[in-house]
Amino acid sequence: MAANQKFTEIIKPGANVDFIGNQKYWIGSSIVLVLLTLAMLPINAFVLKDRGHMLNWGVDFRGGTELIVDFNKTADPSDIRGALEAAGYGGAEVVKYQAIEGGASNTYMIRMGAVSVVSADHAAKAQQSMAKVGDASLKKFEWSEGGDKVYLRYDRQVDPETLGQALKTAVGLSTTKVQPFGRAEENTYEATLVGLDTEVKKALEAKIGGGTVTIQQVQSVGAKAGDQLKKDGVRALFGAIVLIVIYVAFRFDFRYGPGTIVALLHDALITVGAFAVTYKEFSLTTLAALLTIIGFSMNDTIVVFDRIRENALRYRDRRFDRVVNQSINETLSRTILTSATVFFVTLAMNVFGTGVIRDFAFAMNVGVIVGTYSSIFIASPILISLNDRFLAAQKRQASKPERQARRPLRDSQDNEEEPEAIEK
Repeated sequence: MAANQKFTEIIKPGANVDFIGNQKYWIGSSIVLVLLTLAMLPINAFVLKDRGHMLNWGVDFRGGTELIVDFNKTADPSDIRGALEAAGYGGAEVVKYQAIEGGASNTYMIRMGAVSVVSADHAAKAQQSMAKVGDASLKKFEWSEGGDKVYLRYDRQVDPETLGQALKTAVGLSTTKVQPFGRAEENTYEATLVGLDTEVKKALEAKIGGGTVTIQQVQSVGAKAGDQLKKDGVRALFGAIVLIVIYVAFRFDFRYGPGTIVALLHDALITVGAFAVTYKEFSLTTLAALLTIIGFSMNDTIVVFDRIRENALRYRDRRFDRVVNQSINETLSRTILTSATVFFVTLAMNVFGTGVIRDFAFAMNVGVIVGTYSSIFIASPILISLNDRFLAAQKRQASKPERQARRPLRDSQDNEEEPEAIEK
């Protein structure tokens, strides 16, 4: 290879784009996007009735069950909701779902609050109706944590088949197995209920037609687990930001830290805003994308700040805002290449992926754009503002001793002139 061969460069050396001179327009755009995010969250929750939540929480956070269901013939969402409501699963969400690997075109995602076949009404009715089975009286009635099993204790022995039939007759709960549990003298029985997916399939086939429903996927999370995951997610975000603050405090001085933190919060907020506007599902995978975006944005900002610090020492005679603008231009090629690489990889995932992969890629697409933008147009102007305040404070501190030194001289001159004035 020839020694003088040149490689293609996106940004030519010596480029001098005035990023800082137009900062008020960029900061204004960011303020508008952040305000749109903050406005969209309550609009989703209280104004748009077809949404009802600030974000389209996935099963991970909301709790409940999510099923991917294939129909072998055309099915209407209203019919699906009607069938589920008739079976006791009211309030279910039914949305068209992309076919899995070229499968049936009539694929729907069903999301409901139930985690098991046992609803609150089922539980109350079951306990009341099972109080007496034949001559045996109920002493203890307890559901398992997942709601798929029930434990019954009577004052005398009961035929397991009789218990199973009583559950089905009383509240419509079918059992797969009823057997003695624990010691024989305790007269305790364990009834295993059929799965929620089985009951959903039965309900849909009764309404839409037998043999036409296939359950592709089932995912369930309890309400308590969902709330805990939300809290853990918020802790993870704030924990990441706190660790970044500590890192920046050691790496740079205080002037550089606030710009980095504001840029991170800016990136996270606008990415959440994109999910609020599009109402794409916000799940644990999306949260992982947010944490990735925060790390990517911090890395990009640190690269720019490193160059600013080097040039500030090198060009002490230049205005600081010009040094910042030059540093941004010098790192612009690296910033564009790095961001474009991540963007196009995640764009391919967004176009060709499905399910949570697509949601993750969508978050990354938005985050990469916003993260690159914030490193240049948010973090750097904040650094300039803090540096100007810092220099102004230094000048005021430096001028204090000089004023104090001049004051005694003026006082002594005034004292010398006063006797002369009295003599006259």
